[in-house]
Amino acid sequence: MMLAQTPPPPYYAVVFTSIRSQVDEGYAAMAERMLQLAALQPGYLGVESARDVLGITVSYWESEAAILHWKKAAEHRLAQELGRSDWYAAYVVRVCKVERAYDFTQSIFKP
Repeated sequence: MMLAQTPPPPYYAVVFTSIRSQVDEGYAAMAERMLQLAALQPGYLGVESARDVLGITVSYWESEAAILHWKKAAEHRLAQELGRSDWYAAYVVRVCKVERAYDFTQSIFKP
């Protein structure tokens, strides 16, 4: 597992918090495709994700314009529709401006 390597602030984060439905067919393939496609978008900086009962995915972007461009991408719109109809019982999307960031890494994880 890797933490996203983001530039110095400011930049933006999209926090997608979700609860899955019982439908699983096609989800993993679409999730992987969305990660691949997002990484090709202008202004994309990285992603971090975790899932148990509650799923949290945070994607990082250079600007609000880059986020809107990603939101409107045709394949992403299809994934959004399938998410609402099949894969999610509930979700919340939050868009945040990161104004300050700091980190820590134990020496055993440093190259």
